[in-house]
Amino acid sequence: MGSMSWIHWVVVLLIVVLVFGTKRLGNIGKDVGEAVKGFKKGIQDDDKPSAQLGDESRRNDSNAASRNDEHTPR
Repeated sequence: MGSMSWIHWVVVLLIVVLVFGTKRLGNIGKDVGEAVKGFKKGIQDDDKPSAQLGDESRRNDSNAASRNDEHTPR
């Protein structure tokens, strides 16, 4: 009763194909692939905006922060 042999895996695969059908399994595979692509793209897009900030925008942000500090009551 150890691990399953390759014959057992073939039987399991055949049962899955009979239950779900090849068209449905293909759609599931396509959906999973698109989800993985979207996830990878989302991870890469999160890194880009912070790396693409120019010097001018950083100066404007720091000036705005210093202006807010000047008007803050102490």
